[in-house]
Amino acid sequence: MRPARPVCAVIAAAAAVTVVTGCTEKSDAKDGDRVVKVTATDDKCEVSKKEFPAGHVELAVENKGSKVTEVYVLFPDDRVVTERENIGPGTEQRVTAEVKAGEYQIACKPGMKGKGIRQAVKATGGKAVQRDPRLDKAVADYRAYVQQQADETLPLAETFAKAVKDGDLEAAKEAYAPSRIGWERTEPVAESFGDIDPKVDVREDGLEDGQDPATDWTGWHRMEKALWQDEKIGDREKELAGRLITDLKDWQNRVGKAEITPPPWPTAPRSSSTRSPPARSPARRSATRTPTWSTSRPTSRARGSRTSC
Repeated sequence: MRPARPVCAVIAAAAAVTVVTGCTEKSDAKDGDRVVKVTATDDKCEVSKKEFPAGHVELAVENKGSKVTEVYVLFPDDRVVTERENIGPGTEQRVTAEVKAGEYQIACKPGMKGKGIRQAVKATGGKAVQRDPRLDKAVADYRAYVQQQADETLPLAETFAKAVKDGDLEAAKEAYAPSRIGWERTEPVAESFGDIDPKVDVREDGLEDGQDPATDWTGWHRMEKALWQDEKIGDREKELAGRLITDLKDWQNRVGKAEITPPPWPTAPRSSSTRSPPARSPARRSATRTPTWSTSRPTSRARGSRTSC
């Protein structure tokens, strides 16, 4: 919930983030052709077929391992087509999806961690979508990057929240900026979740009409105001610290699954305008540590030169 600005990752600057949607394609294939048996163990992910008709497909999953597992159908760039979590040892589940012709991966995740054990599969029939493998790799790499940032941010946010709950003003100030770094680095994706961003990253002047700052303003900037303007931590701030962690755990669980759609592969212009920008001075770099809870920020500030992380 803030003015647009450059992002640190090249693919993030190019990517348009949207909500995952399913695609349906009709086919005359028999129902039996549409069932793929998936046998998951602690170290294997076996599939009964590597090709199936485009359209409706059903995964018949059996967990023969000792760990709770997850099963995903993924695009080549790791976008999620469909998934089923919490498949217990010795249990069976049915997972369905609507897919267009093209290449996919079926992934089993024993222990519900990591990238999983994967099998390449193909949906046939109809017109396959042409994909650029370079963009698929760039998107997959960026997806891994944003997930890593979220995973690394949560412990830092928990340190900040603990300081707030303990009423330790100086410790909370010290932990504030580090707790936000991962969110800032992944903001093109993070802001795509419209229900999370207003809870954790809205400023007072970003509240909707009719919202009361005393009861409806939550997240980092609400606590930032308490720390630097009010110079005190009350019961409200301690409550908001707990809510911040709940919302960030939601973000951590969802950020790696967002659909990231890049534009066509970029071509660098051949002109003198590609010179590197001048380095920022130490004085300007240090200015980025200034808190900006205030609603009276200059409207003429250049894009990308915000003074908080």
